[in-house]
Amino acid sequence: MADDRRIVALVTDIMDRSRVSAALGSDVEFARSATAAAGADIVIIDLARFAAEVSAVRSAAPHATLIAFGPHVDDETLAAAHAAGSDLVMARSRFFRDVAAALESATGR
Repeated sequence: MADDRRIVALVTDIMDRSRVSAALGSDVEFARSATAAAGADIVIIDLARFAAEVSAVRSAAPHATLIAFGPHVDDETLAAAHAAGSDLVMARSRFFRDVAAALESATGR
């Protein structure tokens, strides 16, 4: 997925990081704080670890497309992520089924 969009991922799990990198390429920047998302075009947020950061990410990157994923059984966290500013919120299994398709769905390209 080579293009000029800056993609930041708040994803710390090593296996998840490798899956995101495999799908999107090595240009994905992995971060551990909302402030690192400043200036990003797309931000991927792992709600299992960064659910409390969604509002801060939205503030740091007001024009970015935010894509959040989390456990499918945690409806409350998924709904809260949407309310806090995520453009696309999906179950973890659905997100990792096709990471590139999730970005395309959220961004239209």
